[in-house]
Formats: sequence, structure tokens, C-alpha cells
Amino acid sequence: MEEPLCNVEFLKSNAAYVARVQSDLGGVREYRSASLEEILEQVIIDLQEEFEGARL
Repeated sequence: MEEPLCNVEFLKSNAAYVARVQSDLGGVREYRSASLEEILEQVIIDLQEEFEGARL
């Protein structure tokens, strides 16, 4: 059976990008950056760290 691990939204607001991440393990958090590449990298790193030690 499949179940969602997290919800990720990417938004563009004026000259900044916003990422909203929600998961059972990490709760809700928001990232902001002028660079889409930078915000993607940060979200990936944080999710990898969050789920590496978790038993799913």
C-alpha cells in the first residue's frame, strides 16, 4: 500500500522562489531564495537527511 511521505510546493513570488515542505517527520517548513537551483538543492538535502534515518 502506498502512502505519501511529504508534500512539496514550489512558488515564485516577485524576485524570490519559495518552497513549502510538509512531512510527518519534519512538520511544515518554508525555504526562500532568489535562485531556484539553490532552493531545490536545500530541499533535496533536507529531505535526504530527514528520511535517511527514518524507518518507513
